Amino acid sequence: MEAEDIWSDIWHQEAHHSTALEGNTLVLREVQALLDQGRAVGAKPLREYNEVQGYAAAAKWVYGQALEPDAWHDNKLISLSELRHIHHTAMTPVWDVAPHPDAGDREGPGNFREHDIHPFTEGMTPPSWPLVPGLVQGWVDDVCEAGRKLDNQEDLGHPLPEELARIHNSFERIHPFIDGNGRTGRLVLNLILVRLGYPPIIVLKQQREAYLTAMRRADIGDYGALGELIARAMEDNLNRFIVPNVAGPARLVPLAALVDDEFTINALRQAAQRGRLNALQGADGVWRSSLKSLDAYRASKNKRRPKA
Repeated sequence: MEAEDIWSDIWHQEAHHSTALEGNTLVLREVQALLDQGRAVGAKPLREYNEVQGYAAAAKWVYGQALEPDAWHDNKLISLSELRHIHHTAMTPVWDVAPHPDAGDREGPGNFREHDIHPFTEGMTPPSWPLVPGLVQGWVDDVCEAGRKLDNQEDLGHPLPEELARIHNSFERIHPFIDGNGRTGRLVLNLILVRLGYPPIIVLKQQREAYLTAMRRADIGDYGALGELIARAMEDNLNRFIVPNVAGPARLVPLAALVDDEFTINALRQAAQRGRLNALQGADGVWRSSLKSLDAYRASKNKRRPKA
């Protein structure tokens, strides 16, 4: 609840990066103008604007489940109705202008595919379409069982990030929809995270190759790389968005929590080591400072810049 106001920062970033992973070419400032002002900045195809709007609407619903679950929520990590709702919300705007060319009448947003999918170039073959409903229900039951174990503090069999990697990869291997499985899978992963009390994660577009490689390794039961990518994304969003805002302007936080568009972690560390940024290095070797100290450093740095 304390972090609710700054979730919009995560929202813009996620809508941009998760659609960009699938080939959307809108840059972040175009995404921000579209979502905040309703303006289609640039000259991109209508399909791309609608992709972002659909994803953003689904992500906003997902974030809301951390604060006030919908009436159909049954205190489990996810339901089949919620999975269908996420896909329907994310895909309807783009479907309205560019439906999948192979889709039948019963394969629109929120409905499972009734086509078999060709094997992926990496070698994985999604299951035949008549098996999809049963496999998806089994996946939902599996996720809910993991939630029950967490509630009861039982052993998951994996560290949490690897369990999340297993869940995410299992969904993508089923590939239940004719289109939009990657976007839906990442939204579903974030629904699970917010219900566990974590911020939603962002898989950055520059991580695409690492993400796909990690997914291929997960296809053969090695969840380490994908789990590490998820864990780092969880930590990044905690540090970047949540920690400094919840801590307040004067509370000491790790330098990683103060990184922004102007200062990288290396720049902040050098400023701290040189005494230009008011910071303390703890016994654990981690430098810590505050938003207040960063603002003071930014002001002094700008004063030193010569006028043009």
